[in-house]
Amino acid sequence: MKVLLLGSGGREHALAWKMIQSPELEKLYVAPGNAGTSEIAENIAIKPTDFKTIAGFIAEKNIDMVVVGPEDPLVAGVRDYLENDERLTGLMIIGPGKAGAILEGSKDFAKEFMFRHHIPTAAYLTVTPDSIEKGISFLRTLRPPYVLKADGLAAGKGVLILNDLSEAEQELQSMLNGKFGKASNQVVIEEFLQGIEISVFALTDGQDYKILGSAKDYKRIGEGDTGLNTGGMGAVSPVPFADTAFNKKVEDKIIRPTIEGLQKDGISYKGFLFFGLMNCNGEPWVIEYNVRMGDPETEVVIPRIQSDILELFKATAQGKLAKADFTMDKRFCTTVMLVSKGYPEDYEKGKEIQIGNIQDSIVFHAGTQKTENRVVTNGGRVIAVSSYGNTMQEALTLSYENLEKIDFNGKTFRKDIGKDLMQ
Repeated sequence: MKVLLLGSGGREHALAWKMIQSPELEKLYVAPGNAGTSEIAENIAIKPTDFKTIAGFIAEKNIDMVVVGPEDPLVAGVRDYLENDERLTGLMIIGPGKAGAILEGSKDFAKEFMFRHHIPTAAYLTVTPDSIEKGISFLRTLRPPYVLKADGLAAGKGVLILNDLSEAEQELQSMLNGKFGKASNQVVIEEFLQGIEISVFALTDGQDYKILGSAKDYKRIGEGDTGLNTGGMGAVSPVPFADTAFNKKVEDKIIRPTIEGLQKDGISYKGFLFFGLMNCNGEPWVIEYNVRMGDPETEVVIPRIQSDILELFKATAQGKLAKADFTMDKRFCTTVMLVSKGYPEDYEKGKEIQIGNIQDSIVFHAGTQKTENRVVTNGGRVIAVSSYGNTMQEALTLSYENLEKIDFNGKTFRKDIGKDLMQ
């Protein structure tokens, strides 16, 4: 099977790492990929949103399957584009069409969907520039902190959580005036949910699904969850408090009703579903949907899948997921992200990376590039170090030991990943 994987981050390196283990794989291309994927696949200099060039490449190379990593091409309709190309009959695509991707592409749509299908989520109001007074009135009915979300994709930066009412009112105005560009033409004001965040992942063919387990990632740059939000500084899987009873609630109240809701709404969906949840006193509530795997959660969830991932993808594309073999490693997997100095604000690129003799951990490249046989930094989040362990502490100890063998100028990382879950 010839496969094209779209994307360039740690998520894509983890997916590529898993796909090359499949005897089904004949050739793997990654567009555009990074220094890590270049070691195990062939990188192609095509942007994931350049649909015309992607379609031409698929036709030229007789690609059998496309796996879409990031959200941007999904929300922009890459699946619909490829399905409408007459040259590409029989192409298997992992990732929803535009009608399904709007679950991530519009916070307002996602909230309406959840209310319509009785999926537990916080109270909300969607506000436009014309209804700002209603928005301010709604804010005044809520208790702090106040949650403001840009309706559209804002590169993970479109959510504000504010403790002061007057600041929330000012930020609402600022967002509607273009703080996040078109993404905040509409703003969703949400009731704040008190609890512990957890992500749960599933793969679905639109009828059946496989639950890929739980993970918790760490968004803040500073230890003790302080400082600015990032794309993620580390992750652990599974989450210790997600016991059998909690997981059953997630499946019964959230995952199954979501899949059934998509069917009732006539939305065909073949791909990943990411459920961003809040555990409120043992009850799961949905904060958000993503229509792809998270990053760095992929770097702890994918290593725990013991089944052939290409067989799972093939079954997904063909609507036969119910019959597919599926097992998960019961061990913990943890990852710690090495980031560039200054991230998530201004940082320098092009710093040479030295990787020593890594043992018992997996190195997933995120923001890296190969130039003249040197691997250099090419992003804020640079490398994730993932490890297995019979306990979470055992896995974290390995990750922290091995990240010391990786060096680049300005290397930064959090020393407290998973610490909150051990208390």
